[in-house]
Amino acid sequence: NALYACPHGVIAMSQTIPNFVETSTNLASVKKKEGFFFIQTSQRSSIESSKEDIAKLAIGDIVYISGTIYAARDAAHKRMIDALDNGEALPADLTGQLIYYVGPAPARPGQPIGPAGPTTAGRMDAYAPRLLDLGLGGMIGKGNRSRAVMDSIRENEAVYLAATGGAAALIARSIKKYTVLAWPELGPEAFAAMEVENFPAVVVADCHGGDLNAEGIAKRVEAAL
Repeated sequence: NALYACPHGVIAMSQTIPNFVETSTNLASVKKKEGFFFIQTSQRSSIESSKEDIAKLAIGDIVYISGTIYAARDAAHKRMIDALDNGEALPADLTGQLIYYVGPAPARPGQPIGPAGPTTAGRMDAYAPRLLDLGLGGMIGKGNRSRAVMDSIRENEAVYLAATGGAAALIARSIKKYTVLAWPELGPEAFAAMEVENFPAVVVADCHGGDLNAEGIAKRVEAAL
């Protein structure tokens, strides 16, 4: 249900049709067709998408996500793990999907959502490996991840993306629809689906073991010596 644009191309994922990759150097408008989003380009080719396509993402890639992603913070993650422990189904099939770590502010009249900046990803570190083992394709948040999460990202060929902290109102402009799917009593921490267009993020952990945060720290230390 989600689509990733990066210097390597545009990766689109759907639960209902074959996945594909579109490659282009010129990203244009976003359209909806046959239940999923894709990016129209001046030059476009399509191939089937798989874990190999996520492997094309590398740390430092700037991506623009369009389609359906899921919103969940720590409270919703705990509910998901409790559900799995009890043999219950999750609110959505997370296979190949993205979860955005966010607890949005209330929406103004006529708006689908209020400011929606990223939550510190470390809050979800205790839960992320379990979901990655189930096929979760990636996560969006801010900050570092634990070694267990980084290892799980590599082992499960997933990706961790960072959204810009402090830009909650700007990020909200890319969110066109917000629908609570489970646990509404959690308020802004409920599990929800979000329709996004050109949601900006940066790859900070890839399935090759790349860690942009660690790389940045190493460069700063080297520069200080």
